[in-house]
Amino acid sequence: MELLCYNRGCGQRFDPATNTEESCIYHPGVPVFHDALKGWSCCKRRTTDFSDFLSIKGCTKGFHNSEKPPEPVKPEVKTTSERKELADLKPKFQEHIIQAPKPVEAIQRPSSDEPMSCLQLKVSASLKQSLEKLKASSENEIKKEDDSDEIKIGTPCKNAGCSKTFEGPGSMEDACIYHAGVPIFHEGMKYWSCCKRKTSDFNTFLAQEGCTTGTHLWIKKDAGKKVVPCRHDWHQTSREVIISIYAKNSIPELSRVEANSTLLNIHIVFEGDKVFSQNLNLWGVIDVKRSYVNMMATKIELAMRKAEPMLWAGLELPASKLQPKEPQNIVEQA
Repeated sequence: MELLCYNRGCGQRFDPATNTEESCIYHPGVPVFHDALKGWSCCKRRTTDFSDFLSIKGCTKGFHNSEKPPEPVKPEVKTTSERKELADLKPKFQEHIIQAPKPVEAIQRPSSDEPMSCLQLKVSASLKQSLEKLKASSENEIKKEDDSDEIKIGTPCKNAGCSKTFEGPGSMEDACIYHAGVPIFHEGMKYWSCCKRKTSDFNTFLAQEGCTTGTHLWIKKDAGKKVVPCRHDWHQTSREVIISIYAKNSIPELSRVEANSTLLNIHIVFEGDKVFSQNLNLWGVIDVKRSYVNMMATKIELAMRKAEPMLWAGLELPASKLQPKEPQNIVEQA
């Protein structure tokens, strides 16, 4: 009758009649698991794979062993002192019960018809210093210019494409041949939008004769402030939404930012004659009284305080979610 060998690393069946001193190849040591390496204490071979560990060949020869090793027995706790000793072995720590915060009730979106308020403007020292330098330089330029409207001899005509210069009162009656359109540069070609005579040479483009006849423009009037696009972006924290507008040398006296709980109107005047204007229907609700504007030399930051601590999915509310105003029903009284 064949018996099962219980030596570690063997696990084969053997015949007791043929069991000799060299019949079993096994591990007399114990398994060792350390830093993901697996092996036996009796030999030096190590591996990270458990299947390879089980297939490691024994390092010692001897008799097969048919006696099953006894299973470890749990100690029985009989006396109070033994229970106390086991309790002392357990890790001691204070139990803390952590309760989840109560859910915050969603704030109902206020009406966009709320009155608008101007946000506080905080002007940085760098912007004040930069504006003072610009003011001093502009005053020097004004002193150099002639305040009168007198046209000086040799003043060129300001109309595009006209090369005439002012030579006296007789020049006021001369006809001006100029380009009424604007220059266009596209795919290497250069031309005027009014006549579209295309050329690839820049000097030829400048020498093109005008296509419109009119009067000379000796003094170009100030065109006033012009609305221009301006690079801007935004980010948010758990409490605030910050919009950064990259406009240099903004003028606090001419700029304003108006807002209510859901709307934001931005009007920034910068670099003397440039205007950035934008109206936003905000995704979330803000606290107007705790919102403000930081004006710096190189940019403007709009810090808007959130009315509730939640993550905004975007800066603006999508057009599909805007609630149309309900028409008011007027009931005529007889």
